[in-house]
Amino acid sequence: MKSLRGAFLMPLQRGEVRGYDFNRSVVEFTMVNQGNVILCAISTAAMDDLEGRSGVRPDQRLDQFMRLRETIEERASRKFFEEQAQTERPVLLRSNDFSR
Repeated sequence: MKSLRGAFLMPLQRGEVRGYDFNRSVVEFTMVNQGNVILCAISTAAMDDLEGRSGVRPDQRLDQFMRLRETIEERASRKFFEEQAQTERPVLLRSNDFSR
């Protein structure tokens, strides 16, 4: 992974899965950047698009996240460094984040 200045950046490290937020329709998780916790979330629509399915029940969302975790975390890391790179701003992944 490269920064805009050409220096290599380490991808974010895996954090913890915080859970499914029914009201926001997202699964919340964390990543770690040099000891700083980065709050992240992915929409259920994005997970459904990634997996090519719909009709996933709320009680199945964490299992779905775990199946897709590697892809989700890679994209969260990339989005953090490409667009955000600020530890105080959460990284929210939507379907369009996976179509680039």
